Amino acid sequence: MTFTIALAGKGGTGKTTTAGLLIKYLVAKGKTPILAVDADANANLNEVLGLEVKDTLGQAREDMKKGQVPSGMTKDVFMSMRLEEAVAEEEGFDLIVMGQPEGSGCYCAANSLLTNLLDRLVGNYNYVVMDNEAGMEHISRLTTNNVDVLLIVTDTSRRGLQAGLRIHKLAQELNIGVKKSYLVINRAKADPDAEVLKLINQDGLQLAGIIPDDETVYRFDLNGRPTIEIDAENPAVKAAFAIFDKILA
Repeated sequence: MTFTIALAGKGGTGKTTTAGLLIKYLVAKGKTPILAVDADANANLNEVLGLEVKDTLGQAREDMKKGQVPSGMTKDVFMSMRLEEAVAEEEGFDLIVMGQPEGSGCYCAANSLLTNLLDRLVGNYNYVVMDNEAGMEHISRLTTNNVDVLLIVTDTSRRGLQAGLRIHKLAQELNIGVKKSYLVINRAKADPDAEVLKLINQDGLQLAGIIPDDETVYRFDLNGRPTIEIDAENPAVKAAFAIFDKILA
């Protein structure tokens, strides 16, 4: 049975870095194979994981809509082929990038094929880690797989927290079967104050933990080094692992 973990949050909160640390954790714990899905329009999970992306599902969908399916090949075979080509492989995990949102016109046929193919692909993995933008539309593609855990990542700003609370409300309104939602406060220089905790509690969202602001994480990101390579004894990595221990126990 595949266990699905989706991450969402306001841009710039370190959501993708947290997704990378989660994949690092799952590999370290032997919870493989893992499928990482980059569903953020500003795709950069591959950089965090140190993988090269050669194709995206968005491009495959665009090519199908434009009629670029080779003669004699059915659309479903074409999309299946492109899906396989879009999977970047690494020891313990694979990565697939959804790509940019669709352009104008109807994408119903392409999206339907893509949904069915993704559902089949997901079944090959023990865990799925999906890095999302603030919207929830990509989560809803996994029509036959509920979201077991939704991790909402915020920084210590009020705007970041408010965005996280709105995402929690949106996830409750959508029919995506979220079983459990948690909030992670990232890049924290201190523990959250009483007012922040009050806002979280009023929304019914559980605070999973705090990841401290860390110079090494900042430097890795600044220099384009894969965050997944940061030493396990790093304070931010240890704090993240403690959070994952808690929510995946």
